[in-house]
Amino acid sequence: MVELNEVWLIDYARTAFSRSRPKQPERDVFGELRGDELLATLLMKFFDEKLANKGIEKKDINEVTVGTAMGVYENWTYGGRLPIFLADFPVHVPALFVDRQCGSAGSGLHVGAMEIMTGYSKICLATGVEHMTRVDMNNPHIRPNLGMVSKKDKWYRPQYDLMTTINMIQTAQKLYEQDWCFTREELDKFGVRSHNLTIDSQEAGWFKGEIIPIEGHVDGNVEEPMMVDKDMAARRSNLESVSKLRVLSKPFFLKENGGRKGYEEREGHREGVITAGNSSPLNAGATAALIMDAEEAKKRGLKPMAKIVSIGWAGVDPSVMGRGPVPATQMALEHSGLKADDIDYWEINEAFCVVTLSCMKHFKIPEEKVNIMGGATAIGHPLGSTMVRLPGTLARILKDKKAKYGCANACCGGGQGVAVILENLEA
Repeated sequence: MVELNEVWLIDYARTAFSRSRPKQPERDVFGELRGDELLATLLMKFFDEKLANKGIEKKDINEVTVGTAMGVYENWTYGGRLPIFLADFPVHVPALFVDRQCGSAGSGLHVGAMEIMTGYSKICLATGVEHMTRVDMNNPHIRPNLGMVSKKDKWYRPQYDLMTTINMIQTAQKLYEQDWCFTREELDKFGVRSHNLTIDSQEAGWFKGEIIPIEGHVDGNVEEPMMVDKDMAARRSNLESVSKLRVLSKPFFLKENGGRKGYEEREGHREGVITAGNSSPLNAGATAALIMDAEEAKKRGLKPMAKIVSIGWAGVDPSVMGRGPVPATQMALEHSGLKADDIDYWEINEAFCVVTLSCMKHFKIPEEKVNIMGGATAIGHPLGSTMVRLPGTLARILKDKKAKYGCANACCGGGQGVAVILENLEA
């Protein structure tokens, strides 16, 4: 077996996550900034305000990965190069654009880690950005091949439920019905928990350890500048108000669960269960993580936030993309030699609360180990950038709690999952 180099997570930073509003761009506090400008601003500040103190310069980077779920229009990165040009990187630093939807930044982290493990790179920078106000999910530059759902088309593929696959809300509803072990109230309670934990963490100043303030503007007034230093979607919440939110999904009435009659008998109605209260919002935000060969870090006198122990990725039925974290995590666990019980803390992306609960059910994870500072239901989920935030936040949690192992994972549109396992070397 080939001996792999040890990879350390050296530092991590992100912008605050704004509340995206595609139809009211003036209400997004980052609405006047393009996504590439948001990422470039973060990177310049990251190097000037954090990495300079560690003696790390832009010229030292062997690879930059840029993750984005919607790499069209303003998000077209020219192979990852345009954002780093904006951030004043020297021309010899290469870049790579990565799209694994919600796992994009995480897959970029995987690429960098594997380059270091195999000795091809010493220092890599994994980044992600999404601006869901300026390049939203309904923009005309995204055109799925609908021949897959037409019986008369040569590209008809009846084995794939494409119309559910490209509707994220419906994939969450289908996961709910297939698992059939949660109630709408349990989803809502988890959403309330996420908002309240996030607000508690904000009020305690915890997120100041990872957020670099970026200048935006006041909500509703693009002429009035404002330093944006906290996530904008979190709200103090309660079950009574969340339970009254409008349902966004429609039931499938799955035959294996008794069809319409079985659904009505269980739920007491014909409505779906996915609402804004148990789902992540639309957001804009950028993330960055610096990873390094352990021996190189030691030469430089640097200590790690965490060691990257293992990584994982997987494909699943695209119409139930929320199952992706499970096999991705299984891969990571198998390669690490660990079991789920060995993991002290988890960051499981709350694209939808049902996804997190489903993963918790599969691995028998107690709630007190999951998303303890809040989750994406409140913090936000700027798609392609999320899977750098999750391991970055997780590394900080492991330090704070003096815990040894953590796992971060996420589901991905199109039916995939990504995962990374970290170790706190001081625990």
